[in-house]
Amino acid sequence: MADLTVELLRVEARAFAEIESGHDEPALYGVTDGKAVGTYFEQKFQAYLHTKYDYEEGSSAKGIDFPGLKVDMKVTSIRQPQSSCPYKSARQKIYGLGYSLLVFVYEKTDNTTTATGRLNIQHVVFVEASRTADFQMTTGLIGILRNEGNKDDLIAFMSDKMLPVDEIEASNIADELLERPPETGFLTISNALQWRLQYRRVIDRAGSVSGVIRVK
Repeated sequence: MADLTVELLRVEARAFAEIESGHDEPALYGVTDGKAVGTYFEQKFQAYLHTKYDYEEGSSAKGIDFPGLKVDMKVTSIRQPQSSCPYKSARQKIYGLGYSLLVFVYEKTDNTTTATGRLNIQHVVFVEASRTADFQMTTGLIGILRNEGNKDDLIAFMSDKMLPVDEIEASNIADELLERPPETGFLTISNALQWRLQYRRVIDRAGSVSGVIRVK
């Protein structure tokens, strides 16, 4: 079997999205739980890939679906395109999650005649790791740095945005920002025990900015 690469993963994601969009699934009929829909889709996509490729499949211990490629898969409804991910560090909101995202956005319909559900995959977007930070946080910090902002300005902005850090960590991050400005991220990341990732912007910007690739 061939080794799975990021490029092949994107190609197969598009192909699988087309296949699944035409599939009527009895097990999905009447299912409204987004987590259950996501689990069904993720397991089916992994099974599809395993028929063609050698690769390491992720586990809850590894945290992401394709650890060898540093890619995590997200499956979300078009009605509210969002999901959660593990919180590791407040720096993820500034410098990105540390891995890329493959996002499938579906619209689910039920057929009462056949008692089946169907997932119409409306968008597949690949967000490179460098673009997985928070949009408002990164654009705000970049603006301060371009406007001759200093360490105090950066700390004040992070405080205003309620970045979950103490004073020492805020000071350390500000020092790092002066040496290494962030790239613009395109996620909306809400503070919580787990990060809440929202994808409307990456859906809208896919294909028009570098690092946010429209797969389908």
